[in-house]
Amino acid sequence: METKYDYDAVVIGAGPGGYVAAIRLAQLGKKTAVIERDKLGGVCLNIGCIPSKALIHQAEIFRNGIKNFKEFGIDLNMERFDYAKVQKKSRIAADKLSKGIAYLLKKNSVEVIAGSAKITDPHTVSVNETTTVSAENIIIATGSSARSIPNFDIDEDTVLSSTGALLLEKLPKRLAVLGSGAIGSEFAHIMNSFGVEVHLVELLDRLVPLEDDDMSKTLFDSFKRRGINIYLSHKAESMEKHDSGIKLFLKDNTGRQVTLEADKILVAVGRAPNTGGIGLESVSIVPEKGFIPVSDYYRTSVESIYAIGDVINSPMLAHVASKEGEIVAEHIAGKETEKRIDPHTIPSAVYCEPEIASFGYTERDAKSAGVKFEKAVFPLRGAGKTVAVEQSEGMVKILFDPSTKEILGAHIAGIHATELIHEALLAKKAELLPQDIATMIHAHPTVSEAVMEAFRTAEGWAVHA
Repeated sequence: METKYDYDAVVIGAGPGGYVAAIRLAQLGKKTAVIERDKLGGVCLNIGCIPSKALIHQAEIFRNGIKNFKEFGIDLNMERFDYAKVQKKSRIAADKLSKGIAYLLKKNSVEVIAGSAKITDPHTVSVNETTTVSAENIIIATGSSARSIPNFDIDEDTVLSSTGALLLEKLPKRLAVLGSGAIGSEFAHIMNSFGVEVHLVELLDRLVPLEDDDMSKTLFDSFKRRGINIYLSHKAESMEKHDSGIKLFLKDNTGRQVTLEADKILVAVGRAPNTGGIGLESVSIVPEKGFIPVSDYYRTSVESIYAIGDVINSPMLAHVASKEGEIVAEHIAGKETEKRIDPHTIPSAVYCEPEIASFGYTERDAKSAGVKFEKAVFPLRGAGKTVAVEQSEGMVKILFDPSTKEILGAHIAGIHATELIHEALLAKKAELLPQDIATMIHAHPTVSEAVMEAFRTAEGWAVHA
């Protein structure tokens, strides 16, 4: 006799992986529920990528507005500036989109169950330890939390996570940022734009260490010109609280000690998967370094249980979680789909000024892997639009196979980089060659002409180089 379950699928977590998986399942005719203990939309929408981008937008208006008004001979009175109003705008954006997720789930007939979920067997989930729901399939999408480091316990008062930094209603005079990945660099950009004295500390020898070295250098040069204090190859060892603020003790890679003073510290050294307390031991799923192991279609060692997003060992990016959710949903529904995401087609984005975006091999990675490549680099200043709008800093860089011309990676630093990257990514996914983009007419004047010229450089005939 066929077992009757409450649902075809239950999704634990309603972040960008969970809610997308639930909606896609419903679209494919599966009765679906999503369990969420907090707000719909998860970290990304509520205390992550969405409100941070709202702050970045306001920061850029503020920074560029002051610069431009001064050039126009207009003096601004900053005495009445209220950062709390800036922060409020970011919360409005997050709340609006969270309500939008609720609407989409309801529209697609996905049932939302509020509470904490715990798996009790391969087909059953307990909610708040008071009720249970059964499902043919379970999808774990519980996301991640901010990592802390020794001697810097996050209290969201003196030592902040990205959540605490987003919820600040008053700017500190001095901020030390530990970690220069996307989160750390974005907050350094935001706070510097609003006039905060920023100290950016990075354990490795370059900013945004996962990005191509040329992109790192572009950001480093820009941040230095803006007055951001940068400490590469420095480890934050300890801190002391004083009435006048915080003393932060660093050590560089030669053993030399450096002391900084700040009012607050932001710890931005990555995130840890939320895999504890969700009942994995009940179904004999054993995490590896905190991550849930998965095979094709993001299936765990238990056939009926899948895992997506930050709880598995894939890039901790909202768009990665969403795509993984779509793949799982389509697999459950019996629809033909890819087995997993090709890591070389995942775009990354850092929303600083200049923006940085990329996919595929960096030069460093290609050399390490023994992959032969050639590169084509075109400066943004060669595109007339960037000069016209006074945003000519940066470049477009393409890596390609010297014999086949296959696109191996692309890296962009500068205005609209996080939007421009997708033309190059589409070219790779569609298996186009540099000549296909090089010969495609681009509107003038646009920043996208720099992408065209980079591909023309790969073909040996850039016009504006």
